[in-house]
Amino acid sequence: MSEITLNLLDENSRGRIKQIQGKGKLRKRFFEMGLVPGSEVEVIKRAPLGDPIELKIKGYNIAFRKNEAQYVLVEPI
Repeated sequence: MSEITLNLLDENSRGRIKQIQGKGKLRKRFFEMGLVPGSEVEVIKRAPLGDPIELKIKGYNIAFRKNEAQYVLVEPI
């Protein structure tokens, strides 16, 4: 399968994180939230205007900004 950015993953879909493209503090924040290559992530729902996105990763639900999600490459599963 091909890789897409996390902000393009459909609601109720899952993906495996392949790469984090952010740098510096943003990249560190992703890692602290559990978004690391190899982890599985699920898009639970999106706010009415598509931002933020509710994700489930490692058993936790987190809200994630759409503009930040574009830095995370996932492979849909």
